[in-house]
Amino acid sequence: MPVYEITTNAIHPLEETSFISAGIRERSDLQRLLLDSISVIDRDVMVITEEFGEWEDSRRRIDLLGLDRTGNLVVIELKRTEDGGHMELQAIRYAAMVSTMTFAKVVSVHADYLKVHGKDGDAEAAILDFLGWDEPNQEEFAQDVRIILASAEFSKELTTSVMWLNQRDMDIRCIRLKPYRLGERILLDVQQIVPLPEATDYQVRIREKAVEQRQARQQQSNRDLTRFDLTIEGAVYQNLPKRRMIYQVVRAIIEKGTTPEQLQPLLPGSERWLVVEGDCTEEQFHQKAKEVRSLRGALYEPRRYFNSDEELFRVNGKTYALTKMWGTGTIPAMEAIKEKYPHVQIEYVEAS
Repeated sequence: MPVYEITTNAIHPLEETSFISAGIRERSDLQRLLLDSISVIDRDVMVITEEFGEWEDSRRRIDLLGLDRTGNLVVIELKRTEDGGHMELQAIRYAAMVSTMTFAKVVSVHADYLKVHGKDGDAEAAILDFLGWDEPNQEEFAQDVRIILASAEFSKELTTSVMWLNQRDMDIRCIRLKPYRLGERILLDVQQIVPLPEATDYQVRIREKAVEQRQARQQQSNRDLTRFDLTIEGAVYQNLPKRRMIYQVVRAIIEKGTTPEQLQPLLPGSERWLVVEGDCTEEQFHQKAKEVRSLRGALYEPRRYFNSDEELFRVNGKTYALTKMWGTGTIPAMEAIKEKYPHVQIEYVEAS
């Protein structure tokens, strides 16, 4: 669809041009300019490095390697051609190659990038600030790799392939960069064409559901399903999963006058609580929790917290939800609480 200029007397179509005709080169111009303006194609991506190719037996390089606010790596491929070539196949190879990168490796790569470009700053601090994390969290980091293809145009063959791949749990976006000439100036029309912006949220929800189901099946086969019998001050709770056991213990300690802040040093990890202002109902908590997480550039996932009306903690004008994500931290937390509060009789054994 053409782009128009509106004057006082008429509406004029702009002259459509091409990157080649405009003398805009792929790497030294388009890629260079996007390094500091990546928000042009995705406002929620941070550039980690350019021309990345640190793998064995390969001379291929990723145009731009990025990170999004959910901690996923983003492979960004650029083409100034009129059909996109076979960039989707190339990008899939790259995504597979970087899929095993750790948080430490990404920090190292970004530090090298900052040094090469003469930029000051702490690479790890910059990444943590972008993610809204207090400390590295390898379990949440790089759970997936997204792909962004940016080109002057895309062939029907390419877009059909991308839509098919997206239906099968990949996240590939096609961004069309169409140049126009206005006198001596070059204007750029930027449009996401796959998936259509109106359908993006829906498709993301479908894909996230599929990912959750796959992860749940995998966790079901790998995770520690040990259950426990718990006794607190004579009250018996039988056959509890670990996260429910730690919740009951935390509730008992708080009911005796301890605050969540006082308990925090005994709970391994940096984000055991999600806290909002006010004595909130469940519905109010969900709304405020979304806002709190959004301010940190993160999503609020209700399934990760004990957040029903009867599970929330309301202390000193604030409402707290305890995380359900414990893993190997449950038993150390139990022992630390028992040692800190010996006057509260807490005993637990594996359920028979």
